[in-house]
Amino acid sequence: MADGNGIIAEALSGEALVPLGQTIPPQLAAEIEAARSYRARSKAANTVRAYDSDWRQFEEWCWTRDLDPMPAMPEAVATYLASLAQAGRADSTIGRHLAAIAWHHRQAGHVAPQHRDPRDVIADTLAGIRREQRARPTRKKSAILAADLARMITAAEGSSPRAIRDRAVMALGLAAALRRSELVALQLADLELVREGLKLTIRHSKTDQEGEGQIIAVPSGKILRPGLRLNEWLSVRGGEAGPLFYRTDAQGVMTKKPMSDRSVARLIQRYAGKVGLDPVAVGAHSLRSGFLTEAAKAGASLPKMQEVSRQKKVEVLLGYVRDAALFENHAGESFL
Repeated sequence: MADGNGIIAEALSGEALVPLGQTIPPQLAAEIEAARSYRARSKAANTVRAYDSDWRQFEEWCWTRDLDPMPAMPEAVATYLASLAQAGRADSTIGRHLAAIAWHHRQAGHVAPQHRDPRDVIADTLAGIRREQRARPTRKKSAILAADLARMITAAEGSSPRAIRDRAVMALGLAAALRRSELVALQLADLELVREGLKLTIRHSKTDQEGEGQIIAVPSGKILRPGLRLNEWLSVRGGEAGPLFYRTDAQGVMTKKPMSDRSVARLIQRYAGKVGLDPVAVGAHSLRSGFLTEAAKAGASLPKMQEVSRQKKVEVLLGYVRDAALFENHAGESFL
């Protein structure tokens, strides 16, 4: 039999399980396959999807410039990152593209470009991008408060599957302070209807990369009524296992495919425009910000806010509390 160490190295570096012309014992083959499977699950499903999308963009960029995407030259990667910066991409997005390139190289058995870059071309380019973007003023997306969202939900009028779905997406997005990636990743099985409202299981999130799962309580509500909105959608969607929120096609016909995170952002901006809000100033994150802003204004405790938002850093929540109380007991209130 061929050297077992070599076979394992080839198999786990992305090559075929059994190299051509070689045989290995069934037990070792099963164990190698298990290792390959665990390695493939080292990243959350949402991360892998994002990496795949980023990699396809890098491949296309390389092909249109007669460059090899695999293995990529460090200089080519640095130039690609610069092109993303010139296109207005955020430094966090550019960093994710670099991570995607490295991940795909490792999966294929190659050393990541940034690890064979003796002149630090990639690191220096990325540092320059981040320095420039820090110096550039940024405009954060505005929070959508409950009163405005209620108007947006009303604007999603009609009994079409799309309108019913949109009302449920908006109500649940704010009520559970969901990130858009979490919203589109929800499955029907993640939903449990209870007397007080519903329990929502978030299986993967930005702060739970290992997928331990977190449960959020969502009250039935009296204004946005997320429980009612969701029940209306479920009556249209049906009880078939799969994504909680289905995508609709250009004609408004419901499919069995999940919504994309970009479609959630477009949905929010479309209804924001209908009620007189600036669509450019808001996005999918505006629902999450809206929940935290409203909770801070209502005097909710940090632990109770953290239960819903699942943020690990309390400092982020303190920012919402400070903003909500900015004019309360102002130092100049008595004489200005």
